Amino acid sequence: MSDIFVYTYSAEAEHEQYLYVNLTNRCTNRCTFCLRTNKDGVGGGTQLWLSHEPSADEIIDALKKHDINSYKEIVFCGYGEPTIRIDELIAVAKWIKENYTISTRINTNGHGNKFHNKDITPLFDGIIDTVSVSLNASNKKAYDECCKSIYGEDAFDIMLDFAKKAASHTNVMLSVVDIIGKDEVNKCQKIADEIGVKLRVREYVE
Repeated sequence: MSDIFVYTYSAEAEHEQYLYVNLTNRCTNRCTFCLRTNKDGVGGGTQLWLSHEPSADEIIDALKKHDINSYKEIVFCGYGEPTIRIDELIAVAKWIKENYTISTRINTNGHGNKFHNKDITPLFDGIIDTVSVSLNASNKKAYDECCKSIYGEDAFDIMLDFAKKAASHTNVMLSVVDIIGKDEVNKCQKIADEIGVKLRVREYVE
């Protein structure tokens, strides 16, 4: 366990431009391809399993130790689902926007509305520049098989509804990991086109 709330991912040079905020170990999915299934951290040995969930003040104090202006973007993304702690996430994002001009992004599985039993996407207005939603599959059955959500096969539609609602408040992209195969990627592209958002194909990092 660690108390690393803010970290850089130094496995590849391109990742060093980004500063990541780690809010929780909790997640509504148990994705078969997720790094957390077989590792305690990411490139450079950064241990991401948190000993406790940090307060907004703890996150802000950790951010102050970094040269914020030297980064391209601050990303809310860790070993858990960041929107589970939406109050802390929004508080930190507001502080960032009040003090810096850096872009902010959330990497999410898109289950935040279901988890909180309300639409949280209006909170993104003006403080979250991009929301990247993990699509992962082109249909609910395939999604359930690879993501093993607590919401079962409903998780797929929950995620797409979140993406549609979020697109009314900020820039949204759907993302997939390249290991799903070309045919599946093409089907996912059609889903992104239907929603009117971009599709990002991520390289799987072991």
